[in-house]
Amino acid sequence: MNTVIAFIVIFGAIVFFHELGHFIFAKRAGILCREFAIGMGPKVFTYKKGETLYTIRLLPIGGYVRMAGDDPEAVEIKPGYRVGLLFGKDGTVSKIILNNKDKFPEARIIEIEHADLERELVLKGYPEDADESLQSFVVHPEAVTVDNGAETQIAPYNRQFASKTLGQRAMAIFAGPMMNFILAFLIFLVLAFIQGVPSNEPKLGKLADGGAAVEAGLKEGDVVQSIAGSEISSWADVVEIIRKNPNKELDFVIERGGKEQEISVTPKAQEVEKKEIGIIGVYSPVEKSPALAVKYGFTETVYWSKKIFEMLGLLVTGQFAIDMLSGPVGIYATTDTVVKSGIFVLMKWTAMLSVNLGIMNLLPIPALDGGRLLFFAVEAIRGKPVDRQKEGLVHFIGFALLMLLMLVVTWHDIQRFFL
Repeated sequence: MNTVIAFIVIFGAIVFFHELGHFIFAKRAGILCREFAIGMGPKVFTYKKGETLYTIRLLPIGGYVRMAGDDPEAVEIKPGYRVGLLFGKDGTVSKIILNNKDKFPEARIIEIEHADLERELVLKGYPEDADESLQSFVVHPEAVTVDNGAETQIAPYNRQFASKTLGQRAMAIFAGPMMNFILAFLIFLVLAFIQGVPSNEPKLGKLADGGAAVEAGLKEGDVVQSIAGSEISSWADVVEIIRKNPNKELDFVIERGGKEQEISVTPKAQEVEKKEIGIIGVYSPVEKSPALAVKYGFTETVYWSKKIFEMLGLLVTGQFAIDMLSGPVGIYATTDTVVKSGIFVLMKWTAMLSVNLGIMNLLPIPALDGGRLLFFAVEAIRGKPVDRQKEGLVHFIGFALLMLLMLVVTWHDIQRFFL
């Protein structure tokens, strides 16, 4: 149960921050955001506030912000349609009733001659309650259409994604991955404030109960000067010598309270990746300061970004097999192991996944944010956008291939972890 809760929280936080980036910068650009969704598939939870519907969906495979104009507008009112009109206090049309007009007896029924809900914001038609003369009705920019009881706010062209400058559109797309890097930075920052920042000083940090260090009489804060006659200048030196000498007695010369002491310690053997190494049950020393915490948050985010790029390089060169990739099932299985290691390890795992999502979304692959940014780059070079139908087809094919890849990876995960 703990794993399920942890997985939901991790997935929710990473996707939420990603979509929040898209949402914030789309709203700043004046784009109408119809839906803010976490997950895909059937709706589990919905909440409407303002002009946006907030939803949680069943399948944990992503999320999205549905922006007006990003997809073709669902409602198209053509000549000959009979619609009902409701008016606001300013006399403009506030609601356009498409069907079930008998449920709105106060609505004024007209037969449409001309409708423009994007640029002119006007309806022209013949009212049933008047003579046969053509009349015009001004539509409010935030008017809604009512289709089978469901209200949908209209999107004037200036509220649509395509109407914005190249820079605004690019920023609305780039902001998603950007927020994933920011989330990772914040998690590493919090960890640094709570746990401290690892130091390379040759000083002993916390000691594990039952470890060889405690049994030998070492204490937290002891400064290691030499081990087995080798001078020590950094924590890395301490780790290196201990790891190389499992089950071998080592003479530690330490400084404690201004006095030197010699203590014999025998590292216990532990198998790591089919290799035996020595451990004494000591954590690295840590330092705490706001400046170090900020630096640690930044350097850790950069470090894991580099690691993920290295893995991508191995994948491209064929040194990293596709069955080594992980989908939602693999991430869940790994999360189950991480949960047992404690909250701090779980936080670090979340930060790593957030960096991973940020980088993957920036890859120039159709249907991903990076693919859309690539089309924006082409637009900047050409001086005009790529045909929307052609771009949409490329993204559709890319999305289909990504879904196929996810199915293959998920099947490998199921075989690896559960069969």
